[in-house]
Amino acid sequence: MKLYHGGLIPIEHPRIIQNEIGRDFGFAFYTTDIQEQAERWARRRKRTAVRNGRMDALAVVSVFDFDDELARRQLTFRDFPDVSMEWLDLVVSCRSDKSYRHGFDIVTGKIANDNVGETISYVIAGVMRKEDAVERLRFQQINNQLAFCSERALSYLKFRTSYNVEDVSDDRA
Repeated sequence: MKLYHGGLIPIEHPRIIQNEIGRDFGFAFYTTDIQEQAERWARRRKRTAVRNGRMDALAVVSVFDFDDELARRQLTFRDFPDVSMEWLDLVVSCRSDKSYRHGFDIVTGKIANDNVGETISYVIAGVMRKEDAVERLRFQQINNQLAFCSERALSYLKFRTSYNVEDVSDDRA
């Protein structure tokens, strides 16, 4: 399986990000199996960097090979194929409690984009019931993500290549 990571630099040796609270599945190295999604992430990161004065920033997608079948035999997985109460519970826990650890090596599921993130923030603030949030989110077009949450899981990612996303003015992000 081919996986993609969008960012500002090539990532040959992935590592778990420990300093960004508010991640859907907690501290992890995040990838997707959707190339266009990774390109949007890279463009978004570049726009943010340029707004913050890093005029030389690049939009880069790193490409990895991942043996899903082998990893599933040897690691702990949690899959969320659809928006569900369990998915929402995990995202709320990870986004609201920096010390929360779920114990999975890899978590796959829907990504909480800006629109989804707004709904999740309503749940965290107590403005919206979880049941209503799940019902609302079931009708959203939400992309996929694969979060590598342990060093052991990262060892299953094999760097293939990276490339600069040339059309950084594209507003698909």
